[in-house]
Amino acid sequence: MRPGPHGSELSSAARANVPPGGEIRLRIFARTDVGQIREHNEDNFLVADLTRKTRGILEQHRTSVVGPHGNLFAVCDGMGGAAAGEIASQLAVDIVYERMVERQNLAAPNRDEIARRLVRSVEAAGLRIFQEAKIDRSRRGMGTTVTAAAIVDEFLFLAQVGDSRGYLLREGQLAQVTRDQSLVNQLIEAGQLTEEEAETFEHNNIILQALGTADTVQVDLTYVELRRGDTLLLCSDGLSGMMRFDDIRELLRKFPEPIDACKALTDRANQAGGHDNITVIVVRFEGDRLRLPGTDGETVKYRKYSLPEEPTENTEPNRRPFPEVSDPAAPPPNLFNNPTGPAPLNVTQRMIAPAPPPSAPPVAPNGWRPAPYGGPVEAEDRIDIPGTHVPAWVVVLLVVGVIALLGATALVLLH
Repeated sequence: MRPGPHGSELSSAARANVPPGGEIRLRIFARTDVGQIREHNEDNFLVADLTRKTRGILEQHRTSVVGPHGNLFAVCDGMGGAAAGEIASQLAVDIVYERMVERQNLAAPNRDEIARRLVRSVEAAGLRIFQEAKIDRSRRGMGTTVTAAAIVDEFLFLAQVGDSRGYLLREGQLAQVTRDQSLVNQLIEAGQLTEEEAETFEHNNIILQALGTADTVQVDLTYVELRRGDTLLLCSDGLSGMMRFDDIRELLRKFPEPIDACKALTDRANQAGGHDNITVIVVRFEGDRLRLPGTDGETVKYRKYSLPEEPTENTEPNRRPFPEVSDPAAPPPNLFNNPTGPAPLNVTQRMIAPAPPPSAPPVAPNGWRPAPYGGPVEAEDRIDIPGTHVPAWVVVLLVVGVIALLGATALVLLH
C-alpha cells in the first residue's frame, strides 16, 4: 500500500480497477453558445465513448453504459483573436480524443493508466498547438484552456489547464472540483483578495497558463470517487464568469435532466449579459455499480491525484522530435523552457494577447487581459542590440587621444 492523493491511502485493489459488479449509466448533454457580445465562437467541447470509439451528442449517444475503457468529456475556451482561438480549441479536443483512443490496448486500463493517458493527451495537445502557432505567424499567441474529465469504473479524473471549470453536484450540494489557474485565484489563495473583492477585481481575466503558449504545461490532475446520482458540470468561464455559484447550484438542482440543465444554464448566462462564449457539459451518473451517497461520509471537494514517477523520455515534448511538421523553415524548439517538466506558473510567461496602445485599456480582442508589463516576450525571439564592431584597442586609443586633446586645450587656455 502506498500513499494516495493528499496523504490518503488507496489499496492495491482500489488502484487496480476491481470495483464491485454492476454497471454505470450516463445521461449526457452539451451545449455551446456564442453569447451576446462575441462575433464568433472560440469554444469547443468533446463528449466521447472510448470503448466504442465514438464522439458527439447525437440522440443515441446521450445515454450510455460506461465500458471498460471509459468515457471522456472536455471543454476548451480558445483565445488569440480572429479565428486562432477557434483553431486552438478545435485542435485541443481533436488531439485529446485521438491520443486517448490510440493508446488503448485490448485490456481495460487501470486507474493510473487512464489518468496518465489523460495528462499526456493534454500535454500533446499543448505541444501541437504551440508548434502550429510557430509555423503560421497569423496564429502567433493562440491558445486554449482545457478542462477534461475521464471516467473509469467509479473514478472520475479531471485534467485542468487554465480557468474553465469542473463542478460536481451531490445530494443538492455543489463543489468545484478543479482549481482555476488564474491570477485572481492565486491572490485569493494567498489571502490578498476576498471572494467578494474578486468579483470586481480589474484583472480577473488573467490566466496563468494555456495550451499552446509554451511547449510544456503544468496539468493539474484531480479526481472524484463517484456516487449514484452525482451530476458533473464542465463549463467555460463564459458561464462561471456570468453566474454566481449559488445560481449554478440552484439550476442544477432544478433541472436533473442534462439537456434541460444545459439550456437553463446557457440561457441564464446570456440573460446576465453573455459577455463571452458559453459552453457547458452536464453528465448524470447512475447505476448499481456506484455506491449510494452518504454511506461512508465522503464529501465532494478538490482532491489532487498523485501518479507514480515516469521516465522523462515518455513525457511531452520529449516523446518525439521537435518540430512535428514538414516545414523546413519551422523555428527551433524553445530551449529556455525546462525540457524535463512543466515550467512553474507565473503571470508574465503565459500572456499571449498583444500589447494594446498606451491609451487603451489592457484588454485583448477576446476579453483576455495581457500582463501589465505591456506585452509578451518570447525567449526565442532574439533582440539585436546595434554596436560599432570596432576593435577594443582602437577605442582605447581614441579615448586616450580625446583626453590628451582636452588637456592640451586646457593648457593653452590657461596661458
